[in-house]
Amino acid sequence: MDLVRNGERLIRDWYRNGGKKALLVKGARQVGKTHSIRRVLNEEGADFLELNLIETPAAVDVLAGATTVEELVIGFSTLSGKKLTKGRSVIFIDEVQKYKEMVTKIKFLAEEGSFRYVLSGSLLGVELTNLVSAPVGYLSTVEMFPLDFGEFLQITNIGEDVIESLRDSFMNRTPVMDAVNQKMLDLFARYLVVGGMPEAVSRFADSSNVNDVMQVHQDINNLYKLDFTQYEAEDKRLLLRNAYELIPAELLKQNRRYVVTDLKKGLHFERVENTFLWLRNAGVALAVFNSTEPKIPLRLSEKQSLFKLYLSDVGMLTSEYGMSSKRKLLSKDPSLNAGGIYENAVAQELCAKGFGLYYYNSNRLGELDFVIEYEGRALPIEVKSGKDYTIHSAMNNCLANPGYQMDEGLVLANCNVSRKDKVTYLPVYMVMFLEKDPEELVLDKIAF
Repeated sequence: MDLVRNGERLIRDWYRNGGKKALLVKGARQVGKTHSIRRVLNEEGADFLELNLIETPAAVDVLAGATTVEELVIGFSTLSGKKLTKGRSVIFIDEVQKYKEMVTKIKFLAEEGSFRYVLSGSLLGVELTNLVSAPVGYLSTVEMFPLDFGEFLQITNIGEDVIESLRDSFMNRTPVMDAVNQKMLDLFARYLVVGGMPEAVSRFADSSNVNDVMQVHQDINNLYKLDFTQYEAEDKRLLLRNAYELIPAELLKQNRRYVVTDLKKGLHFERVENTFLWLRNAGVALAVFNSTEPKIPLRLSEKQSLFKLYLSDVGMLTSEYGMSSKRKLLSKDPSLNAGGIYENAVAQELCAKGFGLYYYNSNRLGELDFVIEYEGRALPIEVKSGKDYTIHSAMNNCLANPGYQMDEGLVLANCNVSRKDKVTYLPVYMVMFLEKDPEELVLDKIAF
């Protein structure tokens, strides 16, 4: 099944805008970057040349050796057998992490202006830090993630009219028709099983076979672990692998917090901080940092030595737990410890929408699963997988604290929409409607 991605709108906007800035599309392996770029360029009727620096290593030599655009054109045209036309052609360079000097080269190429450039690759946050943080004057950035729940719904029979009706219920805080709500909760459980990796979603759409999904997840996991070997020094490879493989076990704990000493007794965070940065920057893990004060701006009270780690894709997490856990998710078996799974899906959704991820913990007030900056205020979020979703003492305590200026708290659970005092209960799938203000997204882009 050919899945349409949210990020494609941004790629299309860049192409139609016609400016001189190059475009960088980043994200973890297998999230659909190459496919989306190729589809947009084809649909827009673009004249483009595509070169993959892994499949065509000679292209790296061309990039390194070219001192003028003319030399670059001759080299690329020779390798591809395709003619490039100044003022018209787009050059798409994939797996750009194979050429670390691209940060200086792309500035020169964009400023020269004869062609337009799209760059894509994996591990850009690890291998090409300078490129990812390049000045916005000559480079625009789009980040792609696994499919969120809204994108996943493409493989179902849920139409736009239903989604808009649900959005209205979210905005107005009104209950959803019971039959519709139950159907959406069932589909969300299916999303927890399949996740959002495009190949896994397509396989499931074609066959409804969960074993096929698990095989896709295993193949992607193997690619990630191969990256640990290829892109890191030998003394760090085992630590990276162990840190990554420990995430599912840490999410089974009651508070989900990643404890460094679980890797090795006596280990201090300072000694392994770069390991966790690697996993985060490579896009294979999502970090939720502790905020010591749940007040905006949350970043000012961020404590990076205290964090939770989630996998970038919830389906890959449930595959780590095995087929039995997937069956229990679909049947809503109460014996399953599903709290970490639900939290992973919520973290994934919030990250894809551009929210900074934080949690709050206090010996006196308790722990909030997430706190985000939403509509100019701190919004506490609790995620509940069981029936006791109305029990949330930490949220009650924080909402009652006048210093935190919290107008509302959200509880996401297997429930319908309701409200009591300052607490709004939402069916967990409605996390899809939490979106950042467009002006905030523009400011984030400028800051980036």
